[in-house]
This record gives sequence, structure tokens and C-alpha cells, in this order.
Amino acid sequence: MTIMPWIETGRPAPRRPSHSRVARGIAAHASGHAAERLVAERYVERGCEILEHCWRSAAGEVDLILRDGGAVVFVEVKKSETHDIAAQRISRRQMDRICQAALLYADRLPTGALTELRFDAALVDAGGRVEILENAFGLN
Repeated sequence: MTIMPWIETGRPAPRRPSHSRVARGIAAHASGHAAERLVAERYVERGCEILEHCWRSAAGEVDLILRDGGAVVFVEVKKSETHDIAAQRISRRQMDRICQAALLYADRLPTGALTELRFDAALVDAGGRVEILENAFGLN
């Protein structure tokens, strides 16, 4: 077995991320989690119960899952320079993935597919201001 297989295939060696790139990734990860905590606090202030943080499923991860009255709410948190830029970073593919994850989560609940679901976007700007867009993925 060859230790460096790219030499035999003629392919270039895999690139290692630069230290600055790794540092930016770590900072972005920490900033994202801080934004999620800030958003969770806002929902708790509104009387919601946090059910999950960073819940992972076969369909992907959901930043926050909470109960708001009779509804289970799936929240995508986006942090950027402005709320508008943050909103633009939510793709159709991401919304579809969150919806699939929500169906998997609902399967675990006593009411299953009959559970009232809502999909919110929580936008956090550079100043730490939070804007919550209820039912951001369209009408249920």
C-alpha cells in the first residue's frame, strides 16, 4: 500500500487548509453558535420551550427546534452583516433539507404527521440584533 497515492496517479497532493482559513472556520463556527444561543433566548422570552439545539438527522441538521403553543417550530439561524444578507443565504435546497428533517422529527412525536409544524428563519446581524421571521418557508 502506498502512503502517498496521489504520486502514483499523477494527481496533485491534497491541499491542507491554511492556518488563516482554519482560524476563520473556527471563528465562524463559534459565531454561529453564539447567534443560535441569542435566538434561543429570544424564543424563550416569547414563552417558547426549546426542544433541541443543533438536532441532527439523516436529512441534515436543524439549528433549533422548539414548541410554541401547539406547534413544533424548526428554526434556521443565519448570521451575517445585515438581516437582508442573512436572509439571502437561506437556499431552497436548505429549506427542503430542513423540511425533510422536520418530517423525521415529527415521526418521533406522539401526534406524528398530525403535529402542527412551522418553519422560521432567525436572522442575526453584525450588531447582534435578532429578527425572527415566522413561517418563513411559506404557508403550512
